[in-house]
Amino acid sequence: MLEKIYTFSKENVKNIEKLIDDDNLNINHMILPKDAGLPEHYSNSNVYMIVVRGTLSLQLENHDIHRYDAGHIVNIPYNTKMNVNNFYDEILEFFVVKSPNPKNYQEGGQ
Repeated sequence: MLEKIYTFSKENVKNIEKLIDDDNLNINHMILPKDAGLPEHYSNSNVYMIVVRGTLSLQLENHDIHRYDAGHIVNIPYNTKMNVNNFYDEILEFFVVKSPNPKNYQEGGQ
């Protein structure tokens, strides 16, 4: 078998899971119920957030909070301050793709 298979949870409770962490990229899967969020942090690579369910509330730097519904892909540049939250009743589910993998970001000349 040439392909690798990865699975992710299908729960409705807060869950943050690292799916792939290899030399090429890093992929995380996140489920956030209403009023849950991530601690404020800075992006450690080029980040792509793929919203598959619910509404993502995202504040970058000191800008206003923007909403992104299922079907949106949001690209966040390296070293950007970010606040990620779910302020809505529906469960928020999204994937975070980081490329290059943060452990290789500086090595890649970025």
